[in-house]
Amino acid sequence: MADELRVGISDYKVAQQPNSLITVGLGSCVGIALYDPKTKIGGLSHIMLPDSSAFKEPNKIEKFADLAIPHMVSEINKQTKNNPLVAKIAGGASMFQFSKDLPHGSIGDRNVIAVKEVLKQLGIPLLAIHTGGNMGRTMIVDLATFTVTVRMVNREIIVL
Repeated sequence: MADELRVGISDYKVAQQPNSLITVGLGSCVGIALYDPKTKIGGLSHIMLPDSSAFKEPNKIEKFADLAIPHMVSEINKQTKNNPLVAKIAGGASMFQFSKDLPHGSIGDRNVIAVKEVLKQLGIPLLAIHTGGNMGRTMIVDLATFTVTVRMVNREIIVL
């Protein structure tokens, strides 16, 4: 029997088929789904911030793109014998009107840029993206097929 494992804010989980992973409340946060097609093992991370450099001692690595993604990759690689991974991302909205006018972009924009950069550094291809806008999202990852479903309030369901 398959379980739907919930991933909270500033958290990640690793699992395998037939399970699925779900995270809700992706506003400016970004959900990163990683997957090994061979073993059907994958993970879902819900990051809040682009990087940890402004923090002397980050107390929760799962909060930051630069720390959470490599950590999740390492955990997946232990189970998959370093098979190549692929990724899909969602989130990174500008939830507040004023955030679009910030000099470095909104936190959502900066999160998306940071996630893409970390994936590039790790050599993980990004297969699908559903980011931006001004609405929150729910992201569901089917680990049997790596189908990612994105739900937005009063919108159609998007399948990546």
